[in-house]
Amino acid sequence: MIQIKNLWKRYHGDDASDWILKDINLTIPKGVSVGLVGQNGAGKSTLLRLIGSMDTADKGQIVRNCSVSWPIGLSGGFQASMTGRQNVKFVARLHGGEELVAKTVRFVEEFAEIGKAFDHPVRTYSSGMRSRLGFGLSLAFDFDVYLSDEATAVGDATFKAKASKAFKDRIGQASLIMVSHSEGILRDLCQSGIWLHQGRAYWFDEINQALEAYKVFRETKRFPEELIAAQSVPKKVMQ
Repeated sequence: MIQIKNLWKRYHGDDASDWILKDINLTIPKGVSVGLVGQNGAGKSTLLRLIGSMDTADKGQIVRNCSVSWPIGLSGGFQASMTGRQNVKFVARLHGGEELVAKTVRFVEEFAEIGKAFDHPVRTYSSGMRSRLGFGLSLAFDFDVYLSDEATAVGDATFKAKASKAFKDRIGQASLIMVSHSEGILRDLCQSGIWLHQGRAYWFDEINQALEAYKVFRETKRFPEELIAAQSVPKKVMQ
């Protein structure tokens, strides 16, 4: 279970309009995969980074009663002057100890499919190659919750299918919190949804309901009050 309590986040300025996330209060139940939806700039990637401890909130806190991956798909976090192999070895030692290094390197090298670039400095990688490396590295460890930021959009059709299957294989043993512009991927992999809108987060028990709320606003600019009111989550959770 992940609890988000009175969470506020902004990156610059003192005006209230600069807040990306405003007083978010949510509980993400254990074993429930959740899709984050909302327009560009709504704070989806920011919320993922906060959940994954890659960023800190200005106010509030996130309580993680489970192990959580870093956001798969984000290209940051690697030491640019080190090779992909060296980065993988470093992370493997931190998370699994020396005895798991060789196994982790083999898995990531095979999964990422970046060939000789695995032994080149990460600063020479394209964003897609960095994402492939990060994807494989995350999947090399057993987390309770995997965070995905457009990870299934990386690479060609074959790799996209491979990425989607990798997530499906983990459902049952772990859950996902994911950002994707593909409604099909979200429907396929997620049960519930969170719509981020003007700094607020609105929980939906069904991913289709979250997608419908976002669609209503996107197409009509009308706040979908009736869809929000229909949710079983208490009103205070959605503020």
